[in-house]
Amino acid sequence: MAMPVGRRAFLRGVTASAVGATAFPSRLRAQPRTIKVGMVSPVSGPMAEVGQDSRLGAQMAAEAINAAGGIKSMGGARLELLHADSETKPEVARSEAERLINSGAQLLTGGYHSAHVASIAALAQQRRVPYIIDITAADAPTANIAKSVREGQQKLQYVYRIFPGSVTFGRNAVRYMTEIFREAGVSPKRVVVLYSNDLFGKTQTESFQVAHKAANPGFEIVDVIPYPENAVDLATEVSRARSAKPDIIAPVTRPATAILLLDELVKQRVDVMGIISPGAPGLYETRQIQQLKERIEYVMDCTVYANYRLPATQRIAPEYLKRSGGRNFDASAAYSYEGVLVIADVLERAATTDPDAVVAAVKKTSFAGGVTVSTGPVVFNETGDNPNASTAMLQILGQKPKVVWPKEAAEQRFVFPRPKS
Repeated sequence: MAMPVGRRAFLRGVTASAVGATAFPSRLRAQPRTIKVGMVSPVSGPMAEVGQDSRLGAQMAAEAINAAGGIKSMGGARLELLHADSETKPEVARSEAERLINSGAQLLTGGYHSAHVASIAALAQQRRVPYIIDITAADAPTANIAKSVREGQQKLQYVYRIFPGSVTFGRNAVRYMTEIFREAGVSPKRVVVLYSNDLFGKTQTESFQVAHKAANPGFEIVDVIPYPENAVDLATEVSRARSAKPDIIAPVTRPATAILLLDELVKQRVDVMGIISPGAPGLYETRQIQQLKERIEYVMDCTVYANYRLPATQRIAPEYLKRSGGRNFDASAAYSYEGVLVIADVLERAATTDPDAVVAAVKKTSFAGGVTVSTGPVVFNETGDNPNASTAMLQILGQKPKVVWPKEAAEQRFVFPRPKS
């Protein structure tokens, strides 16, 4: 009969343990080890809500793993999340990640903001700490490190991402828009993009433009308008967009500027067939819906999201709703939850926290127990990205975010064009 995992190690340690038995009560000796996972999230500042959602999602996943027996290949080792607040500042994100590593974090996750992730990724690579990025669309963090490893500048890649890249966002946005327009029997012609002029916004917008050019759909991007990430007034930008006579407004927002933008579109009476984002936060979160009310109704967003057709998601969502004070188990919460599940899967296979062994286990990942919309299990390709990560078209219907496309993932049929008020 095969000896259970961990038993041989236990037997080897019996004699040594007996020597100090009087100094260490048996109850304490029996405690499983703890694996510390550092998580940096923007839980204060302009991105606080999504950061808090991300943190709670990850925490709930860690609790579920521990309740199920922990990491069994490591004797039931428990996951302990070490949390830190980036304050929505890239320089703070890096310094907090370093503090967590110095406090014993053996792996990292989190980051959220693309600039924060880039700074944490550079640190993780330098310190040889495996970093499973749960959320970021910018491709640079993984792509640049993979390139340096290929060219022999670095020995091993320690940074991997489960989230879809900006290329996937752009390609799916063009595809879903084209399919929805066809299904609705309408032909919008003019699209205006308004985007947050930060790393995330620029990357998402460029990917949308590249995908649009490659697909050559029936609509034209007639203007692309940047605005500051921390804008306090968007009157000028919206006036410019209005003058382009768009059929579709395609915003790439952050939560705070999403509110500004939708308010200004109403104020200036911009009459369009629909507002469809090629992928951005701020257009489906609970607080946004509560604040914007009817102004956000029928808005669409090609984004990542929890897959509510999965039984696991259906079980998690009510508990999350209760613990979050009424917020939905949405993209941020679901991807951070899934990120911790992937970490547990990797550790189970590695059976150690040695960083190089963890990386070897990461490369063999094929995790099918996720909770997000995807095209297959979490796997990692040669750049450290998950090619099966995907997006869905969300729409706010009845003041709730619903997946409306693609058909196989849809919870409800879309409404397009949006009804005239």
